[in-house]
Amino acid sequence: MNILTDPKQLQDITTSLQKNQVTIGFVPTMGYLHEGHRALLKAAREQNEIVIMSVFVNPLQFGQNEDFASYPKDFEHDKQVAMEEGVDYLFHPSVEEMYPGQMSVTVKVEKRTNCLCGKSRPGHFDGVATVLTKLFHLVQPTNVYFGKKDAQQVAVVDGLIEDFHFPINLVAVNTVREEDGLAKSSRNVRLTPTERQEAGILYKALSIARSELIKGTADREILKNSIIAFIERESSGKVDYFEILSYPQLETLKELNGKIIIAIAVQFSKARLIDNIIFELDNASR
Repeated sequence: MNILTDPKQLQDITTSLQKNQVTIGFVPTMGYLHEGHRALLKAAREQNEIVIMSVFVNPLQFGQNEDFASYPKDFEHDKQVAMEEGVDYLFHPSVEEMYPGQMSVTVKVEKRTNCLCGKSRPGHFDGVATVLTKLFHLVQPTNVYFGKKDAQQVAVVDGLIEDFHFPINLVAVNTVREEDGLAKSSRNVRLTPTERQEAGILYKALSIARSELIKGTADREILKNSIIAFIERESSGKVDYFEILSYPQLETLKELNGKIIIAIAVQFSKARLIDNIIFELDNASR
């Protein structure tokens, strides 16, 4: 495995690979890797001749009061995971290497951000889209891999690839879960032992909501309120949002039909957890 920090060196390598028509699988991460990241790497390894992973905590996607400085990091662990999963090139640039000066051009995301996490994090997805635009030009991947846990991010990346005509295939990989259903996340380490016992309630609540929608529950507001009450009764978490939207458009549904996302965010004492379920709902079959 080769470890690179210089963007130009990475681009030179991928340009050469492109000339030789080598398929490149790319897994962009912010490090502190867990089983969810391993699932992305395994999929990339199975489907491509070369696998490139980036580990870069991107300052552009953190707001003024967010946790950029305290974001968990363990590059030695990340390097070990990358080796175990067969990564060919590990790209680990510094902030100065990625942003050597003030940006003269950035990307602004116009749709799919005025809801869910984007609603309370203005500018976050602009930062995500800007760094991914840079990374896509550097890596020149055939396929890029993201986890469905961050479903809004997947929707934004889908729009970025489509609108900017990147010749890249987006692969959304299923969420990896603990035995109690909790989605694996680097933020889970911030849960207290009691909160960790409670946290499985998120997936349970999502599953209940999906069952109700499949059965034909018509009043989404009543369902929403009952799910929020259930979570806050059964855990110490405070629900930030609970939404039922179209996917990947992330728009309010006029009728319950087509591809749907049920998404939730819950704030515990030192960790804000997100989760979702995406599924097809066919009115004709009900």
